[in-house]
Amino acid sequence: MSLAVYDTLILSDLHLGSELSRARDARHMLEENSFRRLILLGDIFSDLNFRRLNKEHWKFLGCIRKLSNPKREIEVVWVEGNHDQGLTNIMSHLVGVRVYQEYDWIYEGIRHLAIHGHQFDRFVLNNYLFSNMVSALHLHMQKMDFERKRLSRFVDRFNTRWLRLSSKVELGAMAHARLRHADRIFCGHTHVALSREEEGVAYYNTGGWTDTCPTYVTVDTEGVRIHEYRRRSDDRDSSEERSEDDSPFADFADPPGLPENPDYKSVGR
Repeated sequence: MSLAVYDTLILSDLHLGSELSRARDARHMLEENSFRRLILLGDIFSDLNFRRLNKEHWKFLGCIRKLSNPKREIEVVWVEGNHDQGLTNIMSHLVGVRVYQEYDWIYEGIRHLAIHGHQFDRFVLNNYLFSNMVSALHLHMQKMDFERKRLSRFVDRFNTRWLRLSSKVELGAMAHARLRHADRIFCGHTHVALSREEEGVAYYNTGGWTDTCPTYVTVDTEGVRIHEYRRRSDDRDSSEERSEDDSPFADFADPPGLPENPDYKSVGR
């Protein structure tokens, strides 16, 4: 049975470097789907500290690098999130993808717009340093938490509800879509997947990959769908894969038959 080929697959908020990141699941999801365009909709990293990345996190980046090889004929787009800021130029060269503040495309005569969503979160915009400090404390908490990280995931969900991020981002995104004359707008940032339609504008949030029910979005001739990823029986949390002896670049190589050093083009802004 052949796999469906989506025009676009969108995922966000993987937070590589976090103990909560489900990088292995995200990589398996990409390997199990077929698509012409992949949009990484921000907060793919938790912070600028590459030392936090474990073996599965590097494997995910290796997967993105393979997908971005021109021979694959897949357009890979990285939309910058608030946690990715400062990594734009590095990522452009490391994994061979173009990086944007927001990205728009036309499919089936419908204008689509992808933006991470922190632009509509006044708490983050007005309290940048404090927000970074809270994120650092949360990363530290994850190391102290038990194996399944239930407390850390609860705190993540509580923050989203306490700050009412979902409604704030939704309202801001809808207004931005109208300003940009977009029919559909996609955001991440809140870690909560949802869809809304109002006055001819459809809003979709891709959710995230740090909780027990990771989600992603696809666009094809049947419309837009939010999917919940079901873990394979042999999977474990990426935090269980951490090993101090692992070389971070061990799995960061092109597959057999592809050039070892492709001349990637980068666009960062």
